[in-house]
Amino acid sequence: MDSVRGPVYFSGKVQQVGFRYTACYLAKDFSLCGWVDNLPDGRVEMEVQGPISSLRKFIIRLKAQPHIHIEHMDIAQIPCLPASRRFLPRRPAHPGQPF
Repeated sequence: MDSVRGPVYFSGKVQQVGFRYTACYLAKDFSLCGWVDNLPDGRVEMEVQGPISSLRKFIIRLKAQPHIHIEHMDIAQIPCLPASRRFLPRRPAHPGQPF
């Protein structure tokens, strides 16, 4: 199975709606690794790695969430790293909270 890795930038209603928590939860279902973080400009940045078929299903599930409204995605591909089994938020949304 071919694996891919890449940064993905999401815009729309993607902050303060549980996007990072949802991404972490869904990534486990699809055995993806990487991280997700809020950007100061209102977008969400994600770096994700895994089988391309799993990545496609992951994006479809993210888009299907009723509280998340993705208006645009910028996706690139970069070389894969040795696989990790973790997908984490990069920093907490609020100090003292896990996501």
